[in-house]
Amino acid sequence: MQVHAYATEGATEALKPFEITRRDLQPNDVLIDITHCGVCHSDIHAARNEWGRSKYPFVPGHEIIGRVSETGPDVTQHKVGDLVGVGCMVDACLACPACHDGDEQYCEKGMVGTYGGIEPVIGGPTFGGYSRQIVVRQEFVLKVSEKLPPEKVAPLLCAGITSWSPLKHWNIGKGDKVGVIGLGGLGHMGIKFAVALGAEVVMITTSPEKGEDARRLGVSDVLVSKDRAQMKAHLGSFDFLLNTVPVKHDLNPYLGLLARNGTMVIVGAIEPLEEMHGGLLLANRRRIAGSGIGGLEETQDMLDFCAEHDITCDVEVIAMKDINEAYDRVVASDVKYRFVIDMATL
Repeated sequence: MQVHAYATEGATEALKPFEITRRDLQPNDVLIDITHCGVCHSDIHAARNEWGRSKYPFVPGHEIIGRVSETGPDVTQHKVGDLVGVGCMVDACLACPACHDGDEQYCEKGMVGTYGGIEPVIGGPTFGGYSRQIVVRQEFVLKVSEKLPPEKVAPLLCAGITSWSPLKHWNIGKGDKVGVIGLGGLGHMGIKFAVALGAEVVMITTSPEKGEDARRLGVSDVLVSKDRAQMKAHLGSFDFLLNTVPVKHDLNPYLGLLARNGTMVIVGAIEPLEEMHGGLLLANRRRIAGSGIGGLEETQDMLDFCAEHDITCDVEVIAMKDINEAYDRVVASDVKYRFVIDMATL
């Protein structure tokens, strides 16, 4: 089927109207009319080929909210009219050990990305959510509560789950002291989740002016990492650090903040980092780990938790025609904290 979308045809080209082909509905497929799509920094990296593997034409978007408009005959999990979401993946083998463990995002045969993957039925690239409709295998379609504004739910499908997954994997809760490094799309959700899970949460930032907003989000303290006295006061005190910084940076100052057996998890920087001093790891048996998005069950659990605790993303809704300006604003950190496209404007 032919579907209206927005695409870029080259790394230096603007996004503009484009027609794409979606596969016809398979027996296990769900057709979704997209109502909202979040704008992730990964969309920009991929659209501009900053990771060196993009193929064009390219349709970004993996924070998708919409309503089911049609289902294949074998679909049992969703029905027409349901409010649903699609995140960063649209297929996986569902048979390997990783998939059996609920870690479909780490599928040993390779999960299929919502964009930039290989379309499993008709071939060619998968196209993302900057479009009117998407066809997705039912297992990869998530249920969204009607209690929450859909535009504020959309970024949960990437920014939300990327912050939630490590907090749950490391069993963060009451009694833990958590530092969230960086206050952006990921960081503001990390704060909301860690606070709701009962942890003591400290915002760690290079920008003192972000302190007021961090306190609004629920932190108990703000640590300015450029202030040596403040850093010294917190040495060896954190059980867990959620590092959302999206670019190459120096981990060494943050490692010193970890307590014995403390863990820092990298969720933002998908690129080489500055040199790290091994002695800081040996001291107090500290750990550095990485985490991507979560699996299907974990993502559904997060969406259910958000509905129960009234947790959503802070967003600015835009029209589709304003997407190129929005990309420039994201790069300039000029958004609190996520753009979401109203797809009715496409």
